Amino acid sequence: MMRFPATLLLLILVSTVAWAQKQPAANRNPATLAPATAPSDAPSDAPSDAKPGINSNFIDPELNVEEWIARFEVESREVYQARRAIMTAMAIQPGSRVADIGAGTGFFTLLMSEAVGAKGWGYAVEISPKFTQHLTALFAERNLANTTTVFCNDRSVCLPPDSIDLAFICDVYHHFEFPKQTMESIHHALSDGGRVILIDFERIPGTSRQWTLGHVRAGKQTFIDEVQDAGFELVGERKIAGFQENYFLEFRKMSRVNRAGARPPR
Repeated sequence: MMRFPATLLLLILVSTVAWAQKQPAANRNPATLAPATAPSDAPSDAPSDAKPGINSNFIDPELNVEEWIARFEVESREVYQARRAIMTAMAIQPGSRVADIGAGTGFFTLLMSEAVGAKGWGYAVEISPKFTQHLTALFAERNLANTTTVFCNDRSVCLPPDSIDLAFICDVYHHFEFPKQTMESIHHALSDGGRVILIDFERIPGTSRQWTLGHVRAGKQTFIDEVQDAGFELVGERKIAGFQENYFLEFRKMSRVNRAGARPPR
């Protein structure tokens, strides 16, 4: 359970959302953009599929960011060691609008900010109050004029419709407590034909580490099915040099009129 400071911050953000939604879209500056609500047709009480308490460390108001930097930004971590290869595989174009979903300590957000350039925009989306504070301070320290921090919730990434061209979900999807609703909110936020890059752990009984089997709730095919059911088509899987425990999948947003029956039979 979040303690008082996190709850207060959330209440403030919710109030800001209510105000922001009344303002004309043309008058909003991306640098001060308030979180948007999830799509109106998203279920309000879908059951959680994640391991209970999987995000408790991150929403703890006493979280020590420096300890997580030491854990996340280390060459022995596959996605950190392969960060440049991952960026190359994503092929982010200058001027793009991108979202780092579950941005954590922000090392990928910084690379994405560089990739989109001055005419693009990046969103660092986080459910952790402490990481959100860290990211805001980090971007200010780096004088990034093209990056916004977004404090989200467990059912939505809290981005406005048609606000991004790419959503990057790296070692985070298995932390989604309400994956259907969260992916619906990403679908809502993406432009037509927008992409999702999903990186997560291979979960193969008898092959994967015990930590992975206990921590990650399902295997790759289950995650593919869930993302497709949320309105995305699988473009393909890319091989990333150095990956032994992770996989890289690319999806593309389908329009709502083309979603029915789009997934081929298995």
